[in-house]
Amino acid sequence: MAPVSILLNILWIVFGGLWMAAAWVIAAFIMAITIIGLPWAGAALNIAVYTLLPFGQRAVRRDSLTGRPDIGTGPLGLIGNVIWLLLAGWWLALGHIVTAIALAVT
Repeated sequence: MAPVSILLNILWIVFGGLWMAAAWVIAAFIMAITIIGLPWAGAALNIAVYTLLPFGQRAVRRDSLTGRPDIGTGPLGLIGNVIWLLLAGWWLALGHIVTAIALAVT
């Protein structure tokens, strides 16, 4: 990781990344407890890592990595996204918005 990425990650952790990553871990834990939310627990942990250390990371499309289409882009993915939004997505989005406003104000 480049020195600039390390510095930016440290600043991000101090000013908002740590508590947002913790929120994603809590969401993953809550999802892991339920049977319905179990498929989203792993995804929430992946997003927690990206939330904790966003600089120097690169998102890669699943189909370009594995060569298979992603199930999350079809009708099942739509249903899953609606369930995720209702169970955990709205309060995580609210946390990101509050963090963004606090960082913008300062």
